[in-house]
Amino acid sequence: MHTPEGFHPAHALPTELPGTALAFAFRDGKIAVGGRDDAPAIPTLVAVEAAGLRGERHYLGELAGAPCVAIALPEDAPERPGLAFTGLRALFFRLPDPLLALAARAFQVVEWDRTHRYCGRCAMPTRDKEDERAKECPACGYVAYPRVSPAMMALVTRGREILLARAHRFPPGMFSALAGFVEPGETIEDCLAREVREEVGVEVRDLRYFGSQSWAFPHSLMIAFTAEYAGGDVRCEDAEIAEARWFAADALPPLPPSVSIARRLIDETARRLAES
Repeated sequence: MHTPEGFHPAHALPTELPGTALAFAFRDGKIAVGGRDDAPAIPTLVAVEAAGLRGERHYLGELAGAPCVAIALPEDAPERPGLAFTGLRALFFRLPDPLLALAARAFQVVEWDRTHRYCGRCAMPTRDKEDERAKECPACGYVAYPRVSPAMMALVTRGREILLARAHRFPPGMFSALAGFVEPGETIEDCLAREVREEVGVEVRDLRYFGSQSWAFPHSLMIAFTAEYAGGDVRCEDAEIAEARWFAADALPPLPPSVSIARRLIDETARRLAES
């Protein structure tokens, strides 16, 4: 999910928000949506308030001139006629991409606020920092920013073949690129080499940057690369990888949905190899 075109981020909550502001209201990780089941819509602030749903607000900025606000609702907030709570994944391909990207941003802000109400150093209640999106401790001065966890993704090629793996948690038959989180002290290059080696026993070279994607499950930044095979036999790390195989670029298995950077990485690489 990319930052939508025409979106201008901001953090300072205006003194007054118009009722037409888009309200990304979350209850226990699920977002309130209106509209029809086959055409969900982000409700306006006036619609959320009319339903009696109120919570802590976090300003996101403006999308094409429309103010956008994230709202952290109480966990016992009830469903109301015309509004239903649903997980973000259920909105893939059902909500326009700009709104889905903002919903993901709102979720990360709300979740960060929920998990940083107390100082991690001295346990005192935190407060919002006035000049930036951050929490500060009035007792010891510790400042906590929204958490972003960088995760590396590697698509390994060998001639016109692509190395794909299937994690135990994947739907039956689906394969994807390899991925893993950066550990403290690692570079991106270190992480890619380590993750590929640990998960499938293969060495890589010639890393090439492909692109990145904010992934709000719960607060990741996916950074994708292609890499050339440099040696080793494929062997799966049993705890995480169920199966890993080389596939011809023109004979790929079922892949992740197109909303993910993994699918774009695989599709573009397969096309390039098939044309080479």
